[in-house]
Amino acid sequence: MAEPTWLYTVFAGLFGLLLGSFLNVCIYRFPRDLSVVMPRSFCPECEKPIAAYDNIPVLSYLLLGRKCRNCAAVIPWRYPTVELLTGAAFFFAVYKYGVTPIALKLAIFAAMQIALIFTDLEARILPDEFTLGGTLVGILLAVFVPMPPSILSLFYSNSWNPRVLSVAEAVLGACFTSTMIWGFAKFWGHIRKREMLGFGDVKMVAMIGAFFGLQGTMLALVFGCILGIVIGGGYMLIARKKASEYELPLGTFLALASLVLALAGAPVLTWYSNLG
Repeated sequence: MAEPTWLYTVFAGLFGLLLGSFLNVCIYRFPRDLSVVMPRSFCPECEKPIAAYDNIPVLSYLLLGRKCRNCAAVIPWRYPTVELLTGAAFFFAVYKYGVTPIALKLAIFAAMQIALIFTDLEARILPDEFTLGGTLVGILLAVFVPMPPSILSLFYSNSWNPRVLSVAEAVLGACFTSTMIWGFAKFWGHIRKREMLGFGDVKMVAMIGAFFGLQGTMLALVFGCILGIVIGGGYMLIARKKASEYELPLGTFLALASLVLALAGAPVLTWYSNLG
């Protein structure tokens, strides 16, 4: 793996900031079934178009004093947060792995998880554009970034095409984990007489499986559930929310767990070798 240069890492960070600005558009519009192409960026309060000089990632937020130039409505903190997180993720990916396929995979995965954190937190929606679309992207990237072997390795020979095996591991990770969590939610929901899991969460698990593989997704599920219990449970306790009435944003915790594992260098994501 080639050593990254500061030029590449800085460029990656700046590109991440720009992509973060676009992710903010997706976070707002996807749950509302609005096009992310047209119309151009506008203020959600007064619906006036935002000028290009007022749409510079992070900088415009600070220069405008966190308020819309036209109506003085407060700009939500989510906008600079998403931009900074995405920029930092892209910077880190190239800093750690250089200009390589694994850096690209990490950056794409991080961007989708950041978007899903906020769509689920704000609207309790996990858009298909990120979940189903992300599943396809993860499987495609498995052609270029080998997936770690799982129990599937017991059934094939090392002489088989490694690209095909890598794709098979991604498909297994997507299908097995999503089916497993869907079946468990159905079973537990039948006992509790209530819906325990939205289908959006199932599709999100499939997406994580396509990127992480079987073992990594199981780890992300465990970590995500722990975060949900600690953070979500703590919030419900402090806010005095009833578990039967409050819907925890499970997707937010799964995305956060997956993002932390990916950036921390989880072996299941960073397992890298030549496909030959």
